[in-house]
Amino acid sequence: MKNLLIASTSTLHGGNYLEYLLPDLQLHFAQCKSILFVPYARPGGISHEDYTLKVKSFFALMNIKVNGLHEFSNPAEGIKKADGIFTGGGNTFLLVTKLHQNNQMQTLKKAIESGKPYLGTSAGSNICGLTMQTTNDMPIIYPPSFETLGVIPFNLNPHFLDADLQSKHMGETRETRIKEFHQFNAQPVIGLREGSWLDVKGEQIVLKGALSARLFRQNQEAIEVESGNKMEKFV
Repeated sequence: MKNLLIASTSTLHGGNYLEYLLPDLQLHFAQCKSILFVPYARPGGISHEDYTLKVKSFFALMNIKVNGLHEFSNPAEGIKKADGIFTGGGNTFLLVTKLHQNNQMQTLKKAIESGKPYLGTSAGSNICGLTMQTTNDMPIIYPPSFETLGVIPFNLNPHFLDADLQSKHMGETRETRIKEFHQFNAQPVIGLREGSWLDVKGEQIVLKGALSARLFRQNQEAIEVESGNKMEKFV
């Protein structure tokens, strides 16, 4: 049975890394002595080693050991043998490129579908959807495919921002860009606001956190889905 936490972000304003998710993570990884960290998204160009060290520091608070995927001579075996898996945020184009180039996308998908606890934040959440095409990231590298894990039946837009009616910025809103996506693609898109996450158990997908999420469907008006709802009812 699939067992995922899919979070919009790793860090809330004024908080520490993964702090707001700590109670849920303690339950989520309760049976894990160690987890595998996928550092490929490299936020700000941070090295794989430094990114993994940051994650190790957090999970040490839970007495959980962390190994970086880049540390394995046989990464596929690292994925298969992991107690749990965490894919961090950064640039989704880079993350997807590395997973495809290393032939790890399908191995990761199989591990998740086998029931290994999975945590994704930001880019690591984007890859849980059907494709990465609703990311906010710059295309700094061209992936072999936009297809991602497809362990949930829609796309995500983490860090979703509502239009600021007081702003003088005249650029496109997130909602506008998702409407552009729906001119050519049919899958629904969930706009996950900061501090929100999806709790996936099998085929049940529950929205968690204090805020609602915005659901976009092709040729339909966007709607708000309140926290606590099962997303599969709407998509």
